[in-house]
Amino acid sequence: MADQKPVVGIIMGSKSDLGVMEGCTAELEALGVPYELVIASAHRTPAKVHEWASTAADRGIKVIIAAAGKAAHLGGVVAAFTPLPVIGVPMKTSDLGGMDSLLSMVQMPSGVPVACVAINGAKNAAIYATQILGACDPEYRKVIEKMKQEMLTPRRSAVSPQYKESHVRLSGKTIQLLRFPIRRSRVLPMRHSRVGHPLLSSRARRAP
Repeated sequence: MADQKPVVGIIMGSKSDLGVMEGCTAELEALGVPYELVIASAHRTPAKVHEWASTAADRGIKVIIAAAGKAAHLGGVVAAFTPLPVIGVPMKTSDLGGMDSLLSMVQMPSGVPVACVAINGAKNAAIYATQILGACDPEYRKVIEKMKQEMLTPRRSAVSPQYKESHVRLSGKTIQLLRFPIRRSRVLPMRHSRVGHPLLSSRARRAP
């Protein structure tokens, strides 16, 4: 994939976003999607953002993923300078937990849309970018179809030996059931009130 021309452009406002956005790059690599990555702030380095965004289409970029936190204007600024679709990834923040980033991205004015995933939703941004590519490229569409098919295949998880397995058949399908052991505890005798019922309130017991 290293020698392939990037089709996804990733831009983030700070180096501190790299830890979260590794989930995005890792997913793109797993899906076989070549990408380029740049760090540029809409507020601190606006000229760099303008240059990168306005030339993205000429470089062969098809989809842009923009990650930013707090006053997260990066996605909107990028969208203003390019005709390409932009996916925003709001970063979780220490002040408001990422709600500031989220609202900054989703409240875009009419005519300048930015698609927005969940807070720190880097992996979904990569998948969504691949889906956009797949709308016109059968190769990436097949990648997404394969991924969704794999999601339908149940993964067998490790089960403690104390749990016993059983299977039943329902509508022609075999369903695996787990029978959990019942922990038996000592049942203490319950004191009965004079009126003969343990659940009656004290007020009821005092009634004549």
